[in-house]
Amino acid sequence: MTAIQSDIEETLAAAEPDVEVLLAEVLAGPAHPTLRIFIDHPDGVTLALCERVTHALSPLRERYTLEVSSPGSERPLTKPDHFRRYLGRRARVRIRQQLQSGPGRSRGGEPGPTHERAAGRRRSFTGELVGASESEVTLAAEDGIVAIPYSEIRRSNLVEE
Repeated sequence: MTAIQSDIEETLAAAEPDVEVLLAEVLAGPAHPTLRIFIDHPDGVTLALCERVTHALSPLRERYTLEVSSPGSERPLTKPDHFRRYLGRRARVRIRQQLQSGPGRSRGGEPGPTHERAAGRRRSFTGELVGASESEVTLAAEDGIVAIPYSEIRRSNLVEE
């Protein structure tokens, strides 16, 4: 989780305590950077809720163009709880470094994602979420089981079935 996401979560904890921040990302823009925020709520995400969140985060509008929206069907997964909530569903996980053949090693020989039958180098895995501990997520991909430490994940999301 990024520092800006933590700050947003702290701000919304008081203003909108039932809102969950799924992802907050800064995108470079031609004149002003954009802060894109995906939120969720037990009763669903409405336009009115997005407006309230935007208002609660108004100090950020001095530095960013704000985009607040629902996650949609390809919901981002950024925390261990997100992965656990969707066990059994298909997800795509993109990692920071390419995975090399051989268990437990990533580029540079450092410990990294493990893959039982890795074929070559990979930076993206799609498969069924079969496990999610506090330190890694496990996917059943087409060519084997993949265990990926959260620290190696660049981006991840659910995919349509």
